[in-house]
Amino acid sequence: MTKKDKNDPLLLENQVCFPLYACARRVVNTYASLLKELDLTYTQYVTMMVMWEHEKISVKDLGAKLYLDSGTLTPVLKKLCALGVIRKYRDESDERVVIAEITEEGRKLREKALVIPQQICCKISNNSSGFTMDDAMQLKGLLLKLLGSVD
Repeated sequence: MTKKDKNDPLLLENQVCFPLYACARRVVNTYASLLKELDLTYTQYVTMMVMWEHEKISVKDLGAKLYLDSGTLTPVLKKLCALGVIRKYRDESDERVVIAEITEEGRKLREKALVIPQQICCKISNNSSGFTMDDAMQLKGLLLKLLGSVD
């Protein structure tokens, strides 16, 4: 066995992307257990968050807000339509544009989802790691900065 070079750019421990990836997986899994009650996946949940904010939005703009391509977003929207929480239709003024619009059932789902952010905060901050809400806000800012730099 050879001695490893601590400066090796391919060592897993030297990667920024790996803890980001591992953390994202764990956080999404934490959400998944809470979202079962709403019958939503994490991707469907964040899609609904945009829908609750905008009520009606073009599918193109929705994909841009979520950083999702149409191949990923299409099945998510199909499932949300099947659940009856959104509806899709072509814009009357430009048939090339597809609109997603929240339904009354989707508005009701928002009321059930209101507890999710608080439950996540409790799970994250009530552990032995000492991760605080200030840490979370600082991390969010850094992640948004990183997201902007990799576009």
